[in-house]
Amino acid sequence: MTSQDLYDLLGVAPDADADTIKKAYRKLARQLHPDVNPDPDTQERFKEVSRAYEVLSDPQKRAAYDRGGDPFGGAGFGGQGAGFSFTDIMDAFFGGQPGAQTRGPRPRVRRGQDALIRLDIDLAEAAFGVSRELKVDTAVVCSTCGGEGAAPGTHPIPCETCRGAGEVAHVQRSFLGEIRTLRPCAACRGFGSIIPDPCRECSGDGRVRSRRSLTVKIPAGVDTGTRVQLSEQGEVGPGGGPPGDLYVEISVARHPTFTRHGNDLHCTVTVPMTAAALGTTLELPTLEADVVPPEGAAATDLETSFELDIKPGTQSGTEAVLRGRGVPGLRGGRGDLIVTIAVETPTRLDPRQEELLTELAAIRGEEQPTGSVKAGGNKSVFGRLRDAFNPH
Repeated sequence: MTSQDLYDLLGVAPDADADTIKKAYRKLARQLHPDVNPDPDTQERFKEVSRAYEVLSDPQKRAAYDRGGDPFGGAGFGGQGAGFSFTDIMDAFFGGQPGAQTRGPRPRVRRGQDALIRLDIDLAEAAFGVSRELKVDTAVVCSTCGGEGAAPGTHPIPCETCRGAGEVAHVQRSFLGEIRTLRPCAACRGFGSIIPDPCRECSGDGRVRSRRSLTVKIPAGVDTGTRVQLSEQGEVGPGGGPPGDLYVEISVARHPTFTRHGNDLHCTVTVPMTAAALGTTLELPTLEADVVPPEGAAATDLETSFELDIKPGTQSGTEAVLRGRGVPGLRGGRGDLIVTIAVETPTRLDPRQEELLTELAAIRGEEQPTGSVKAGGNKSVFGRLRDAFNPH
């Protein structure tokens, strides 16, 4: 066989690079594979093309062939020394390199999983932030073996079955030659090493479960569903691997006075009919009144109340907006406090009260009120345009 023959089989020039040779082989392999074309002559050509690629894809074999040597070690093109593995064929199809190392042993040391716990806090704590001490139950490094998984004084040893590779080859013979597949080693479960004397504390896993305490700082402005991430405070990984993260999911309890909408706070103040008519000033608490200073700390300078002016003639449903008295935002700023005035009409009057109200109605000419009727609901866009062009 001359130097040109193997290159001719693949249809490439003698100076073709490795990528060109691989592309040419993949194209021919798709055309000539027995599953695509079962013709005996085609199958024989597929063998020749595969063996040509085996030589030309290996730099050492290719160099020996170009120098006129026998790349098959004397076995010839049809000898037994030219086994071409099924793995190499699949690598050629999907872009791998023949003979390259595949998966290798599985690592015993792996990163741990993330953990999630839920924390109930009140509205003031969510608004202004708080520090809480938590009890968490997670996997930690085994203190007996230090995460190695072996009993004190012992260490993992290389697996004799796979010689540390973590996988073993299974070879079958077919008309294509030797078909070699790699499977995880059953003796070491793919780790490449065996623990002859596992740690009794962790049973060889390198970690044990333990309850521990940690302090979490909840930032100001969180809301129900917010998750606070604590890096490397989650589960320790197998083999004493690095821990995952711990996520604290916030659940905010309902407040008896304030309702939160985004960063705004809403509350309703009920005033008597007389106060709404005559006007008055009320002192109302703020959300800061719920803030509890840490033990041993001095009292804060937070404003725990504010004065709300009820103007004479205030109608039920009137809203008073206090700018910047809502909930601080996670990214800065602060919402508003919106107070809705509800005017309370008395349902029971004694004779004297009824007499006074009747007298007032007479003075105001309201003994027989007619009331006023206004259109309700929101007008459509076309309705508003019509009213704009037809004001009367």
